[in-house]
Amino acid sequence: MEHSQLIAEVDRVFAAEIAALQSVRKSVRKNFPQAVELILGAKGKVVVTGIGKSGLIGRKIAATLASTGRTSTFINAADALHGDLGMVSDGDVVLMLSNSASTAELVLMLPSLRKMGVGIIGIFGRDDSELAKAVDLVLLAEITAEGCPLELAPMGSSTAALVVGDALASALMKASGFSADDFALYHPAGMIGRRLLLSVGDVMHPVTEVSLVGVDDGFRELVGEMTRTNLGAICVVDASKRLLGVISDGDVRRTIIQDDPFKLCARDIMTAEPVTVAAKMKLGEVLALMESPTRRIYVVPVVEEDGKVVGMVRMHDIVR
Repeated sequence: MEHSQLIAEVDRVFAAEIAALQSVRKSVRKNFPQAVELILGAKGKVVVTGIGKSGLIGRKIAATLASTGRTSTFINAADALHGDLGMVSDGDVVLMLSNSASTAELVLMLPSLRKMGVGIIGIFGRDDSELAKAVDLVLLAEITAEGCPLELAPMGSSTAALVVGDALASALMKASGFSADDFALYHPAGMIGRRLLLSVGDVMHPVTEVSLVGVDDGFRELVGEMTRTNLGAICVVDASKRLLGVISDGDVRRTIIQDDPFKLCARDIMTAEPVTVAAKMKLGEVLALMESPTRRIYVVPVVEEDGKVVGMVRMHDIVR
């Protein structure tokens, strides 16, 4: 194929799947509030089930629900018929995925699910099948075209089901007041948990590791202190260790190319009234402060309310 034909295929598939989402965006509204209320009112968990591509999408929806505060699990519909239905219990809500709304494995699950007394929601591509009529609610995800050149492989339908699941998760988060702190609780590892759970005090270099100099200290002493602690900056303080200014390694480099830098002292080089942070601040807040487009910085003094230096935190300490 010519490059132009390949690019045209990109455009065609994107257009088909965007059209599918626009269509489902309207059709899913009918029962969406009731589906959210059913899940919110359930005493148990959300059990997501499907098979094939719908099963793969269902597994992702279950993972998203679990990570956003809703106890959830996925069961492959075929395995459910051979014992995995034991994972379903009274008070649960079952979320079925099927574009055809007639998947045999889902149909065969119905008698057992009805005896268990669980709520059943279907994310289906049709709402007129026997399965669709048998469940409590249908979130209609009907599309007109898949995007596949043969109109056989699930593309638009699986994308639509995925987005419906995301919409459910998002609505449940808002309805239950799920916060950033709650999110961090379920994501303790990696950058998400680190930024939301940890505070500056957890990662900062204590004042004993920070270079503190006076305003009259000369350039030679400043270079020596910068080299000794190697934190990227030194703090200029008064006799009570209250912060007066900061000298970064960039300040030192810019000063050393002057005609006679050794005639200068800390007060000549320092940045007065620098950006500071408190030990109780979350790492995410500090990172946003450091990455401000108006004043990008890589190391920040940590001070108490009275301005006394208690430590220093670098961007590397946050993102490592």
